[in-house]
Amino acid sequence: MLDSPRAPRVREAARLQQRAARSSTGLFLLEGPAALDEAVRWQPAQLVDVFVTDAARERHADLIDRAAQHAPVTAASERALAAIADTVHPQGIVAVAKQAPVRLEDAIARAAAAEHPLVAILHEVRDPGNLGTILRAADAAGASAVIVTANSVDPYAPKVVRSTTGSLFHVDIAVGAATIDAVEAAAAAGLSVLAADVSGEDLTALRAEGVLARPTAWLFGNEARGLDAATLALADRAARLPVYGRAESLNLATAASVCLYQSAFALRDV
Repeated sequence: MLDSPRAPRVREAARLQQRAARSSTGLFLLEGPAALDEAVRWQPAQLVDVFVTDAARERHADLIDRAAQHAPVTAASERALAAIADTVHPQGIVAVAKQAPVRLEDAIARAAAAEHPLVAILHEVRDPGNLGTILRAADAAGASAVIVTANSVDPYAPKVVRSTTGSLFHVDIAVGAATIDAVEAAAAAGLSVLAADVSGEDLTALRAEGVLARPTAWLFGNEARGLDAATLALADRAARLPVYGRAESLNLATAASVCLYQSAFALRDV
């Protein structure tokens, strides 16, 4: 059993809380039984190591047995696991997995060939919770790919991974491309590019016009600044969500979820 927080394997895994270590190793952390279950079900080849406390092994025996078919499982004390985990109260399971980003061109090509072509392009999104929630919403809405452009938060950061609740393993994720390259790739593949922006046309009017029923790449901007004029000009059309109450605006993740679902409905004629 790994007992000491200073054990070399514990310290090596704990380093993955930092972006520099994730970038240099191509690895990231998964915390909790739900995240491990999604990895085992959908991308077991990405698993590298699994650390588990005795109590968690008892509670999740079947899951640990399935994980052991794909990666070494190591017993760890509560204090050793706490040193690896990013959360204050870890759930007794932390895994190390390989990152699996997809080339921009491949992600767009697969999305364009899908039955309901839908992509999210994220321009300089900085908040981990927002990115994770958008990834989850994109997955739920049937999007095939999420493009996380340069100067955005790391999609493999622990808080992002937790916020996706497993959706990280369900959609193609392309990382680090310039926004202009992502938009041009989407347009070249036949996708309409719609920017979410307060200066845009009413989203309900665009849906009534049939715009949302076309293969679409949604372009979402930075939480504080939105989309600058040059980036906004890359899109074919811009859309805004109507506000019927007194709220000044919606936060990025909520607005993105609504836009993606409106496209999902229109693409399926719901």
